[in-house]
Amino acid sequence: QKRRDKRAARHLLLRLMKQQGCLPKRIVTDKLRSYGATRRQVIPAVEHRSHKGLNNRAENSHLPLQKRERVMQGFRSPGGLLGFLSVFSAVRSLFVPPRSKSSALTVHLHHIGAIAHWKAVADVTD
Repeated sequence: QKRRDKRAARHLLLRLMKQQGCLPKRIVTDKLRSYGATRRQVIPAVEHRSHKGLNNRAENSHLPLQKRERVMQGFRSPGGLLGFLSVFSAVRSLFVPPRSKSSALTVHLHHIGAIAHWKAVADVTD
C-alpha cells in the first residue's frame, strides 16, 4: 500500500474480519503502531501480539514469491515478465518432482521421463 496508516490498517482489519466471518482470538502483526490503534478502536476485546518473530510464519509464506521477484528484476517491462512466468511455471512443474519422501532412483526416473516428454513436445531429435 502507499500508506500504512491507521485508515489503511482499519480497512485491512475490517476486510479480514469480513472474510473470516468471525472475531479472531488474537491478532499477530509486526510492530507498526497503526495496527494496535486500529485494533483498540474496532475490536478492543481481542488480544494483540506484536513481536519481531511472531509473524514469521506469515512472512515466510511470501518467500518463494519474493525470491522469484528478486530474480526477475532484470526484465524491462511487466509484460515481458508475465510472458516468461507463464511459460516458466508450466515447464518448471514438469521438471520438479512431487514433494514426497522418495528415493534418489525415483527422482532420477522422474527427470528422465520429464526430459523425454519435453523432447517429444519440443520435437527435438538426438
